[in-house]
Amino acid sequence: MSIILLSQNINDLSINGIKLINLHDFGQLLIRFLYNFTITILIIRGIYYTNRRKKDFLFSYFSVSTVVFFLCFLLESVKLELGFALGLFAVFGIIRYRTKVIPIREMTYLFVVIGISVINALASKDISYAELFFTNFALVMLIYTLEKMNYRQDAASIRKMTLHEKIDTIDLSDEKELTSFLSDKTKLNIIRHKLGKIDYNAQTIEIMVFYQS
Repeated sequence: MSIILLSQNINDLSINGIKLINLHDFGQLLIRFLYNFTITILIIRGIYYTNRRKKDFLFSYFSVSTVVFFLCFLLESVKLELGFALGLFAVFGIIRYRTKVIPIREMTYLFVVIGISVINALASKDISYAELFFTNFALVMLIYTLEKMNYRQDAASIRKMTLHEKIDTIDLSDEKELTSFLSDKTKLNIIRHKLGKIDYNAQTIEIMVFYQS
């Protein structure tokens, strides 16, 4: 009984009308934050970094995830849940960190950490922890599976080259034919390619090839 009374007394403490602490709400914040941060670590450190080996975006991913979570959780009572969440997606979709070109894969991971943070912060009391866990688990497994499916291609060696050919004799729209042509010309086991600058005057094509060494 004394513990209950002490808890009530602590909850009643306030400064200028603002509660000093609400033990129940603070407990919810702490549990959800630790849960969301754990999921973020699994996705970013466990899947993204393990497969991509890029440290450039780790700071941004963890920072954005944490800030978005706190924004959504602490402003939940403002009744802007859906509009606010969609606004965050729109802002990041427009900005795209314009000071640096971000690859599509990295932008997708940014979208994922924002989405998961919004879900974990704004999930109502009507949604059980089992449902929340399943949602996060499904997203983690989906990303993990997709990364593994693309592992062979992503692990391929890369070479940038310039072809000096009669461009009119090459069908650049037929990917299979162009891949076969490049394999015959370079004697490499080419998996895929990416076209770069095409100079019709000089009859040259800049191309990036991905091949198994």
